[in-house]
Amino acid sequence: MTRARMPRPHEVAAARRDPRLLRAVRERQQDEAWRTRGTCQSVDPETFFPAPNEPADAAVALCRSCDVQGSCLAWALDVGDCHGVWGGTTPRERRAMLVAWRGEVDPDPDAIDDPGPPVRDRLLALVPLS
Repeated sequence: MTRARMPRPHEVAAARRDPRLLRAVRERQQDEAWRTRGTCQSVDPETFFPAPNEPADAAVALCRSCDVQGSCLAWALDVGDCHGVWGGTTPRERRAMLVAWRGEVDPDPDAIDDPGPPVRDRLLALVPLS
């Protein structure tokens, strides 16, 4: 297996202008149930995870006809998935997009920065002392 290289600056610059990335930014968190409507639901999952020496053309072509392509790509970029075809992109394309994604997308405003005390401490606070 070969080691993935960091994307070059010109690849990141091209990724920032890529319509697929722009669509993913727009559709981020717009559709929570995107997986249930994907074209991939009726296709063998192995299609989207070709061997390193096999082309991913069939999977990319299926993704291009899918209505949830942007949400799918947004999910893959959010979790940093670097395997398989997601949102019509190959792992190599997503590595460059990921650098651009991290610079473009604000952190989730609903995310809790301070989760508070550990669960054990919260549970002990509920137990009455006698």
